[in-house]
Amino acid sequence: MTEAAQEHRKKAYRVRGFTCASCAAQFEDNVRKLDGVISAEVDFASGKLSIEGAAGQEEIERAGAFENLRVYEDGSEGDFHESPYWQKKKNLRVAAAALLTAGGWVSLFHNGEENTWTISLFVAAILLGGYALFFQGVKNLVRLRFDMKTLMTIAIIGAALIGEWGEAAVVVVLFALSEALETYSMDKARRSLRSLIELAPRETTVLENGTEIVRPVSDVRPGDLVLIRPGEKIPVDGTVEKGASSVNEAAITGESIPAGKTADDTVFAGTMNEEGILQVRVTKTERDTALAGIIHLVEKAQSEKAPAQQFVDRFARVYTPAIVIFAALIATVPPLFFGLPWNEWVYLGLATLVVGCPCALVISTPVAIVTAIGHSARQGVLIKGGVHMEQAGRLTAFAFDKTGTLTRGTPEVTDVIPAEGIDYARLARTAFSLERHANHPLAKAIASFFEKEQTVAGDAEDFETLTGAGVRGAVDGERCFAASDIYVEEHAPELLSEAARKIIHRLQQEGKTVVLVGTDSGLSGILALRDEVKPGAADAVRELTALGIRKIVMLTGDHPETARAIGEKAGIEDVRARLLPEDKLIVISDLKKQGYVTGMAGDGMNDAPALAAADTSVAMGLSGTDVALETADISLMGDDLEKVPYTIRLSRKTMAVIKQNIVFSLALKAIALLLVPFGLLTLWIAIFADIGATLLVTLNSLRLLKTKKGK
Repeated sequence: MTEAAQEHRKKAYRVRGFTCASCAAQFEDNVRKLDGVISAEVDFASGKLSIEGAAGQEEIERAGAFENLRVYEDGSEGDFHESPYWQKKKNLRVAAAALLTAGGWVSLFHNGEENTWTISLFVAAILLGGYALFFQGVKNLVRLRFDMKTLMTIAIIGAALIGEWGEAAVVVVLFALSEALETYSMDKARRSLRSLIELAPRETTVLENGTEIVRPVSDVRPGDLVLIRPGEKIPVDGTVEKGASSVNEAAITGESIPAGKTADDTVFAGTMNEEGILQVRVTKTERDTALAGIIHLVEKAQSEKAPAQQFVDRFARVYTPAIVIFAALIATVPPLFFGLPWNEWVYLGLATLVVGCPCALVISTPVAIVTAIGHSARQGVLIKGGVHMEQAGRLTAFAFDKTGTLTRGTPEVTDVIPAEGIDYARLARTAFSLERHANHPLAKAIASFFEKEQTVAGDAEDFETLTGAGVRGAVDGERCFAASDIYVEEHAPELLSEAARKIIHRLQQEGKTVVLVGTDSGLSGILALRDEVKPGAADAVRELTALGIRKIVMLTGDHPETARAIGEKAGIEDVRARLLPEDKLIVISDLKKQGYVTGMAGDGMNDAPALAAADTSVAMGLSGTDVALETADISLMGDDLEKVPYTIRLSRKTMAVIKQNIVFSLALKAIALLLVPFGLLTLWIAIFADIGATLLVTLNSLRLLKTKKGK
């Protein structure tokens, strides 16, 4: 199959109108049965359908007719434009049913409950507001599938059979209200993701031979030149070719301070151009932008169930059948064995069924997880699933890599000290010739420094990278190296004079990293670089300590003196230096063996093994490597380390909210069930207990939106 045909067969849709998780499961089952469908998967949390096959949009929508579901192609504008409440057919029917129910109760008080008009109004309300519920409930009953619609159908039909027409009509209306609340709570939770999707504009101005042409962003391709005026959002990722401006990148990084952008700087889709006019050369299509990657990660994260949610789902599968059996016993045992009135106890059994609806319990976890993950994404923190959200709150130890994590990751050359008898030009040529071939941040900084000085480089033959130590090769026919003092101390200590050792010691005490340049016959000189500690690093460490993180460690391959100086500025006492990538892995493993639940933050490829071993790993997003981002459980899209304690606080708050939600939903139902022995439980109380629990769960979960950095 061609790539184009494969793309045609695999499609994603947005689905609106789910009222419960069981509805999503039913819809998925219906879609799978459509002709031409190979596979289908529905994610209730994000409202997304992924399908492989030849089914069309209309067919898919018909599969959701039982719930009046609306289906839109993923990325289409229609997905995010909700019809006004009063224009929805379902809500109009419920409103009409509510009016008929009210009319029925007025007639009951004036004409009595046996009056034809009274009964007719209640029956009309039940049929109008509940026919879709009955249709699905009866189908479920035939299949012995006991979800909330099945329970409500039994309760409403049972109430009607024993002559409680008014109660049955009220239950229909109130159940519709409960479903509306559940839909609202999940829609509200998804809103953070929806707002991310809406960040990028739909159209942009493309420059072709000096002519401005407005095009859909989906038609823009790498190599195109787009024009972005002040106040406009950047449509796709690219590189500034002309112009200067400040760009608000809060949507991507969570940082509120605009970043200055000039020629050759990278800009991202969804960010706001604030001042000047920019001409941007497109580097990625709409589907491949950083924003698209964030949205994909958030969607995937929201669909992954946390252990708490898996527990609730397992509990609900046992809880619902147990309630059905309990209700049946209440309805039959007292009349059969104790001669009590059938009508009264059947009514109590029906009320127990209504209490047993697990609506609030089922959404207690996903509404909190989806809210938290979506909200954290708007703050520049990507949490890759409920499992990682839950685990972050359990951390008791945390390790920071130094370069690029605790420090800015942009070291600058501060000292160039030629050895005795070596001139500056020769030292510069040797260092530049070697380091311009390496990818390490220190090497790049050295190469950039000498390039700006217009140093002429020679060829570096037999070039070789010394893992964690430096580089070596032949320059102008002579074997040379640019390496750490540790490497030279181990392999050629005779090259280091007492004077050189004193200079190295002094530089390292100043918090500088030392690179030695030399040949097989002698030292050519000493280079020193400084990488400044990030402004918020010390505050982040203090916050972690305040959160009860008992062990905070800094990991680096640098010299112990340099490492201690950096650690002191960051407020970290436990500093581990001279570490290779495998040594960092050993440190993380040892912390776990000591009983610590360990987290780690890093940004480089050499951090990947240790990140993979940590219980929770954090990658520095835009500054990090693809390997670190892929390995990590959590990605910070900016350089603000205070987002680490923010994430731990959000995790703990989310888990507290989930526990509260479960307690709320079960406690209200337990209180209602305690009324059964006294004959005080009514259908009204039962349905209000369910609505009350759903409302409490929703409002409690939305408190997570108030979690901010430093709070």
